[in-house]
Amino acid sequence: MSTKIDTETANDSSKRRQIMDGARAAFLDQGFHATSMGEIARRSGVSKGTLYVYFENKEELFIAIFDEERRAQAEQVFELDPNDHDVETALLRLGKAFTKYICRPEQISSLRTIISISVSMPALGRRFYAAGPATGIARLKAYLESQVAANILTIEDCEIAAAQFIDTCLSTLFKPMMFYDAPPPSEAMIDHVTGVAVRAFLAAYTKR
Repeated sequence: MSTKIDTETANDSSKRRQIMDGARAAFLDQGFHATSMGEIARRSGVSKGTLYVYFENKEELFIAIFDEERRAQAEQVFELDPNDHDVETALLRLGKAFTKYICRPEQISSLRTIISISVSMPALGRRFYAAGPATGIARLKAYLESQVAANILTIEDCEIAAAQFIDTCLSTLFKPMMFYDAPPPSEAMIDHVTGVAVRAFLAAYTKR
């Protein structure tokens, strides 16, 4: 009985992956708004009936794809060792990696789409926020708490401090791109802004 259930679960996961891969290709080629569920079914090699078994609409499918990408990125960028007390180096690495990731044109385009979806489907917006921004803040918060416990930092509210640091790394870089006012930042500019963010953070929170 267990073997049958495991096989069914594996098949279900494989079919879901097949659909998500087909949808990702369609979204990249045609954009979100121009892509139909029929096109996604065609790209995925499944019937529309099968497609709707797994995803209610293309908005849900788009968020699922983006969720997956953000979770994978969080595993890499926000992988922080609580026993690593070189806070400056840890924050520099995190800040640069996250800024490079979020300021990619394809990420900016996806974020714009998610914001537009969330206006009419706020539940999907909340789902995205939980999988993306909230996860990153929570991981950095946990690291900062470990540094407070180790008497390296003095922080009143580690969640606020984590959110502040992330936002400061994006300062002058992210919003201009979001509003079509600037191209992707150069690596030198990312290094400069991240360095300022880290120095400001350490000046505020280093144990004295």
